[in-house]
Amino acid sequence: MKLETSHMRYLTAEDFNVLEGTERGSANHEIVPTPLIYKLSTMMKSQGGTNRTISDLAKLNLITKVRNAKYDGYKLTYKGMDYLALRTLLANDIIYSIGAIFGVGKESDIYKVSTITGETRVMKLHRLGRTSFQTVKNNRDYLKKNDLMGTNWMYLSKIAAGKEYEFLSILYENGFNVPQPFFVTRHALVMELIDGFPMRNLRRHNFKNRSLDKLYTDLMNFIVKLAKNGLIHCDYNEFNIMIKNNVDKDDIDELGFIVIDFPQAISIDHKDAEYYFKRDVDCIKRFFKKKLKYVPNRDESWLDESGFGEGYKYPYPIFHRDIKERVNDLDAQLNASGFNKKHPSEVNKEMEGYLINLRGEKAEIYTSDDEEDYSDSDYEQHTDDSEESSDYYSSDDGYESESDDENERIIEALSSGVEGLKMDKMGNYILE
Repeated sequence: MKLETSHMRYLTAEDFNVLEGTERGSANHEIVPTPLIYKLSTMMKSQGGTNRTISDLAKLNLITKVRNAKYDGYKLTYKGMDYLALRTLLANDIIYSIGAIFGVGKESDIYKVSTITGETRVMKLHRLGRTSFQTVKNNRDYLKKNDLMGTNWMYLSKIAAGKEYEFLSILYENGFNVPQPFFVTRHALVMELIDGFPMRNLRRHNFKNRSLDKLYTDLMNFIVKLAKNGLIHCDYNEFNIMIKNNVDKDDIDELGFIVIDFPQAISIDHKDAEYYFKRDVDCIKRFFKKKLKYVPNRDESWLDESGFGEGYKYPYPIFHRDIKERVNDLDAQLNASGFNKKHPSEVNKEMEGYLINLRGEKAEIYTSDDEEDYSDSDYEQHTDDSEESSDYYSSDDGYESESDDENERIIEALSSGVEGLKMDKMGNYILE
């Protein structure tokens, strides 16, 4: 859904109080009973006044009444949560104005916002459970098994936003190439605006001299550095890597990048850590080979192990060879998935159930049966010819799968006003 704020200026303190009461009631009720909304809306002097406010909010689609419910009650809508989040951001002087939407993802919307001083930032609104992709529909049995069909997606969206804020804060403080986070409230995360573009838009003509080699090496080094600090991204691909616009046109060898989207990251102690590490590496190899026609040359005389790619001993990293020891415990600080904890909360279990499904969905997109396997020889016998012959792409005309294509069509439809999309019983958009 698109952010619509035209009615926000007309809402009173009592209106927001009832919205907050509905939000509080949603923590324990799928449908919040009307008497409970009155009790939680402490500023209201009478139940009659609460009922009038509820009616006004329902007309604006900030809350919605559920038909055929066993009792009289309402649910908070994403639009209502948008209004509550924006009010907090405005009250704390985090933002002053909202610009147009400039990015739509499978589970989020991205807006440009400005501060009172004119600084441009990014506001990411998490919207978990909004879209139904083909691979998710194929895994409905899994979802039912883990009781995610009845999940309060707005509640999980808040958890996801808070989780991403934590990840970005700690990674930024530790010198990783990530956006600077500024503030989080409910499902809204405000962070630094990156002057750049998604790596998927890169073309070979963007590179000169050794900048292509350097970018490849830097991206592989990022995976290793992150893992040595205890984390694996799990979605490290051209969609979640931003290439910075080069301010210095003469510095053609420096092509900086920023990595985004960390809620699904896991610990290197996770039981599937090696698999996800390999998948992240494969995504970069695949993009460089298929889109940029680049495979690093190999030379047996090269002994430098400080990086990966052309000029270095190894063409790309391997989990069991390159992640032998930790330098930090960021996974413990962030309580990342897979990090051992004696008593995980039920909220963490529910969120982890969603993330497992999300990671499983992406595994089908980014893996292939004919992909080359890691071996104990650590690629020392790999030559330029053998590297070129091991083509691990699933199609001749591109590496995007049928699921990728469907995801792109859903996102495109969402960006243009959800035309041609239908909804399932969960209220998620689907393609037939």
